[in-house]
Amino acid sequence: MTQKPEPVLVVAALIRRYADAEKRILVVRRGPGQSGAGFWEFPGGKVERGESPEQALVREIDEELALSIRVGDLLGEADFAYPTKLIRLRVYWAESLQGSIQLVEHDAFKWCLPEEIVVDELSEADRPFVEKILQSSK
Repeated sequence: MTQKPEPVLVVAALIRRYADAEKRILVVRRGPGQSGAGFWEFPGGKVERGESPEQALVREIDEELALSIRVGDLLGEADFAYPTKLIRLRVYWAESLQGSIQLVEHDAFKWCLPEEIVVDELSEADRPFVEKILQSSK
């Protein structure tokens, strides 16, 4: 009997700008040479040993986008199997506090209303969360 691999904990942020009455959400596109290049995603990354998911999210957003964020409520989590690994993705609401976006691993970004997010253009692991975003944004 083979044992299922332990999932890698990954976090993503649904970042909204402070005082944006329309509550647009930041999506970023994976750059050339990155796994999943060309797909849009909610920014985030892997939780390192010794840090909480919220701490990891603050660190990853600072490293990848040079933004300071405040992490809010958990929207949800789901496991996703890639060919070489299993991830457990936790998606949190977040608010940008300060900073201008500087792309490090991504080649584009855009601020979308929830209904403007194109599911088929998102990374596969992020897709199940779009319906939850739409429901919670009403």
